[in-house]
Amino acid sequence: MRFENTGIEKFKANLTRLDELMSNYGLVREGAWDYERVTYDRKFDIKEGIFYLRVQGHAVEGDVGAKKAVIQLLTPLLGKYYYPHGVEYGEGENFPKSLVDQCEKILADLKAEIEKFAL
Repeated sequence: MRFENTGIEKFKANLTRLDELMSNYGLVREGAWDYERVTYDRKFDIKEGIFYLRVQGHAVEGDVGAKKAVIQLLTPLLGKYYYPHGVEYGEGENFPKSLVDQCEKILADLKAEIEKFAL
């Protein structure tokens, strides 16, 4: 599921600030990066299954590995985890309304925070 029109995809921001802010909302980057891309994930383990809220971005300046990059954020995603295949983001997936509402709230809060330091 794509969260269209959140406004997050309009922002570019410093990687270090993004890492700090995202972790405040439970979105972690950990090893999900290369020198040009980042992925922040938040895991939701609820009775309907395991789901991931994902916010991705790509470096428009600098190098992610050196921790000196400007990141252009992309449209956030919500996916359901299936063992052993991985996470599915398809339109045919059913996502609990309470989870979708929670993710929308997180994304709205993130947008308000990122706006303060976006480039």
